[in-house]
Amino acid sequence: MKAFLILLISCFASIASTAQLEPDKVYSSTIKTIKLFPQNNQLAIPVISLNSADQLELHFDDLVNSPRNYFYTYQLCNADWTEAQWSPFDYIKGFQNNRIGQYRVSAISQIPYVHYQAMLPEFNAVPSRSGNYILKVYADGDVSNVVFTKRFYVVDRQANIGAKVTQPYDFEVGRTHQKIDLVVNLPQMNMINPQQFKTIILQNGRWDDAIDQLQPTMIRGGNMEFNAEQDCLFPAGKEYRWADLQSFRFQSDRVERVERTQIPIQIFIKPDRVRAGLQYLYYKDANGFDQIMSSEGVNPWWQTDYAEVQFSFVPDKGLPLMGKNVYMVGELTGNQIGDTSLMKFDVTTGKYTKTLLLKQGYYSYAYVTRDTKNKFAKSSPSFTEGNHWETDNEYNIFVYYRSYAGRHDELIGLSTVNAYFGTR
Repeated sequence: MKAFLILLISCFASIASTAQLEPDKVYSSTIKTIKLFPQNNQLAIPVISLNSADQLELHFDDLVNSPRNYFYTYQLCNADWTEAQWSPFDYIKGFQNNRIGQYRVSAISQIPYVHYQAMLPEFNAVPSRSGNYILKVYADGDVSNVVFTKRFYVVDRQANIGAKVTQPYDFEVGRTHQKIDLVVNLPQMNMINPQQFKTIILQNGRWDDAIDQLQPTMIRGGNMEFNAEQDCLFPAGKEYRWADLQSFRFQSDRVERVERTQIPIQIFIKPDRVRAGLQYLYYKDANGFDQIMSSEGVNPWWQTDYAEVQFSFVPDKGLPLMGKNVYMVGELTGNQIGDTSLMKFDVTTGKYTKTLLLKQGYYSYAYVTRDTKNKFAKSSPSFTEGNHWETDNEYNIFVYYRSYAGRHDELIGLSTVNAYFGTR
């Protein structure tokens, strides 16, 4: 009876804790290096198929000396990341609250931390509906003490997606943008009303500049075609910049200097300059994703160290960009436009700078700007990176469906298309 009461209280607490939270947000200053990705693939968005054996790897560090009790739960969301009108009982098969039991205290590192990891979903807590999900990790069994959130996706593949990256015909954007030609095939669904479907496209995993107000230009049979010249259009940018920090002892080609007089050590990346006027150069990049890895240790998750890494961006003539804020985007800043990615201009050096506490690994990033007077404006790489339609970008296409009696947006299709290598 006592065990039953504890379980019942835990379930009701889970229901009470479903208040809307921001996805991909860190609420604790000691939590670092959060990674959620398909098993053995750090360079992909976290997605699993419904009722499959797919798994995601969760990794994060707590910069403290001793382990703590961390738990997790899931929150089902709609296509716009608002909370779905379901109880956790309706979309989690098993327990709503689960402890993260696998952790390891750091070894051979100057900065102490405890590394936590889990393979999700565990057999006793499985998402039972398709859609957008927020993983919520909280401390000490207190569901109100959330330390971070992370997006992931559960897809029930009912839609076939055909997509390719093309050069726009419009001469004004033909050399600077990329267009996604898109056909969504629904062989098993009766498409009575196209408004029941939502199609969203992300460039390099970023939600801040997602295209989400798409309307099909043609519907025939079971196909929805999206090929209007002004739809599915993204500024192409350039290949992402990089910082190779696999070793803190040996300086890679992007490291200017290392100062070891304090803990954590300080690493200064060579200044990044404006690339808007430069010719396009192809090289294989990571499209904003990071890889935790080491050239020296055996296990990079708990046998690597942290360093304070300073990045700097040098605008033309050392003058700030008038009316613009400069942001550093990539997985290392949460792929968001906000305080975590905002750079500060130093008038004494004529540079925008940002210092991040980073674990050993390989990092990719880019610089974008946004108007200071319009916080709802989309960011742009035009003034910092330049745009070239040949750029090797990766696009994720999501297709959602809500039935007339439905209570959330089901994710019925997800596909990834690369500008160089096509659909996968």
